[in-house]
Amino acid sequence: MNLFSLFTESVNNSTGRFFSDGKQITVERYFPIGAGPFPAVLALHGSGGIRSFADDSVRLLAGRGFAVFVLHYFQRTNTNCADDRTIRQNFPLWMRTISDAITYAGEQRQVDASRIALIGFSLGGYLALSVGTQDPRVKAVVEYFGGLPEDLANFKKMPPTLVLHGDSDRIVPVSEAQNLQKLFDRAGTSYEIKIYPGAGHVFAAPLMLDAGLRTLSFLQKHLQAKSARRAG
Repeated sequence: MNLFSLFTESVNNSTGRFFSDGKQITVERYFPIGAGPFPAVLALHGSGGIRSFADDSVRLLAGRGFAVFVLHYFQRTNTNCADDRTIRQNFPLWMRTISDAITYAGEQRQVDASRIALIGFSLGGYLALSVGTQDPRVKAVVEYFGGLPEDLANFKKMPPTLVLHGDSDRIVPVSEAQNLQKLFDRAGTSYEIKIYPGAGHVFAAPLMLDAGLRTLSFLQKHLQAKSARRAG
């Protein structure tokens, strides 16, 4: 049995599309049961493309009251799998597409546009953090085994951020997470960080479950709690 299934409730799954610089972008949408409006999370895959994305953590979030949008942002540049050259060339275009996706998500009637977060994996983590430094509509960031490009390190503000990384990652070294900690301390960013001993790039099932539950708790704290305070 999939461990995530113990924590996941039924969700409504559909496909949507929007345009970014004239390119049609696909979005897989996972909505909780109910009318909303719900806080929203945009999920960003890594360099392996959308085929490398597992939807277990997405369903976990949607089953707990978040509208989740899995973004096919590689469609903006007709990319299937990204290498270093492709990433350097297309990174700014993908950032713009993610900002366009934030607009799209906020226009959905089931979504509270004032409560939108980004969650990114590897390359998606770099993008989530990068957009978080630029777009004030992002209210929280969760990044798995990613980092922040050096040219954005002098950011003035970053929303609350959760960093999840393995200390044996040979693709994105744990020094990236350690550097984020220094940057966040300098900027006064609210953050949480979990370094998994012995974990490499992409977590095995038990660690992924722990990371997923940490993600859920973090987003509940920073997105759902705001709604509760307003309602009170």
